[in-house]
Amino acid sequence: MSTHRFDFIVVGSGAAGLLAASKLAAAGTVAVLTKRAPEISNSNLAQGGIAAVTASDDNFKLHIADTLRTGAGLADRRIVNLAITEAPRRIRELVDLGARFTRKDGGFELGLEGGHSRRRVLHAADATGREIERTLLEACRARDNITFFPYYSAVDLILKSRPARVRPARNSCLGVYALEEATGRVHSFLAATTVLASGGAGKVYRYTSNPDVATGDGMAMAYRAGLELANMEFVQFHPTCLFHPQAKSFLISEALRGEGGILRDADGSAFMKNYSRYRELAPRDIVARAIDSELKRTGADCVYLDMTHLKAAFLKKRFPTIYAKCLQLGIDMTRRPIPVVPAAHFFCGGVRVDEHGRTALPGLYAIGEVAHTGLHGANRLASNSLLEACVFAHRAAEAIKGGRIKRPPPSRPAPWTTGNARPSDEAVIITHNWDEIRTLMWNYVGIVRSDKRLERADKRIKLISEEIVKYYWDFLPTRDLLELRNIACLAGVIINSARRRKESRGLHYTVDYPRPSARFLKPTLVDRYRG
Repeated sequence: MSTHRFDFIVVGSGAAGLLAASKLAAAGTVAVLTKRAPEISNSNLAQGGIAAVTASDDNFKLHIADTLRTGAGLADRRIVNLAITEAPRRIRELVDLGARFTRKDGGFELGLEGGHSRRRVLHAADATGREIERTLLEACRARDNITFFPYYSAVDLILKSRPARVRPARNSCLGVYALEEATGRVHSFLAATTVLASGGAGKVYRYTSNPDVATGDGMAMAYRAGLELANMEFVQFHPTCLFHPQAKSFLISEALRGEGGILRDADGSAFMKNYSRYRELAPRDIVARAIDSELKRTGADCVYLDMTHLKAAFLKKRFPTIYAKCLQLGIDMTRRPIPVVPAAHFFCGGVRVDEHGRTALPGLYAIGEVAHTGLHGANRLASNSLLEACVFAHRAAEAIKGGRIKRPPPSRPAPWTTGNARPSDEAVIITHNWDEIRTLMWNYVGIVRSDKRLERADKRIKLISEEIVKYYWDFLPTRDLLELRNIACLAGVIINSARRRKESRGLHYTVDYPRPSARFLKPTLVDRYRG
């Protein structure tokens, strides 16, 4: 086992991780660990854009009100205020770094998305995340004190004391154990400060818009270290993912509905008028449940997003990536509607942090989708995720640099040990359990839930988790095994959180408690001590 020492470790290479790394490089050496190539992340796939007040007919009060309304009573007003008011500064920073947002008439071309009362979504055509990722990767690669470690999978946090012996506040994070995929060796990365920016956990579900890397590794590691995960029942299902056997996890941006797209059943009926006065521009939870309801009512495999009433030239210019992908699969969106279905997209919950991204574990920060800041509440307003990533990456970096940088202790922490573990000769078990968990979560803990479904899911996930824990300690770690361990951990947390919330609010809808209750106007908190 090799030991690597840096001033800062960043786990993840999405927008939050890269922006934090570029800022921390001004104060010391930075290691950026990524499971795949640095370009592969949820941020890179973000199509719609980043929300911020930049137009003359918009203001902070409106953006704050839209965010709070969408959050269904659980968004933290203080956090919403600071995030919305700081957003324009982060936009200017991205532009100064070289981000090329689409322009119109000398200013930004602004999109309209569900839940927004004004056009305020900056975008780079329909590949905004890719443009921001390019910008930040170039900024990081220009710094010679940032070192990327691609194809290194984080295994667990390195702690001063075992979490079974001491609570997080009395413990400290010394770094991360990480598996080098090429050699199968586990390395120790030690640093004064570790930043989790590992993204979400969409792969817990069978159908997701997320890339394969989104297995909730940072959330699971934090949970095993004794930290609280908050509001994990609030999983946002994006209403419109492309329904096609050759299109894996391809998102059809909310911006299409913002530009006038109409959702239709197979018979051509526009159905959103039956579910919301905002129709296609209703918040995502309402649109996703509407589609789910229509699919169950009709027995169809998908619904259709109709853009054919808009000019072909406009669609090709505004949505070049989506147009090209659909055309590649034989769907000309200018001539025929796009088949779509909902899919797991974003976690409003995560590792509980303060307004600077600090966790309760000294030496550990969490930013981006892995964290629960309180910005989103029970449902995320469209295009507030890249906003959150940039605002809290900045705040975390400033807080870290403002503190006194301490070198990691010269003595080695507990070494990684394999015990009697041996190479696996039963990889089929990993594949089987992976498929079973994701199908279980989709069927029982999806868009619509019930006490009976959650109870069944809870019983089954406990049995599966026991099998996985035994397998984990019997065999040498691989990336697939680490990911399986993490999605099993988070599946249990999501089920536990959903069973505790005896109401319907935002993204959590249960047929047994179809209305919100004032008793549950508080976050759901789960840790390894309370289950």
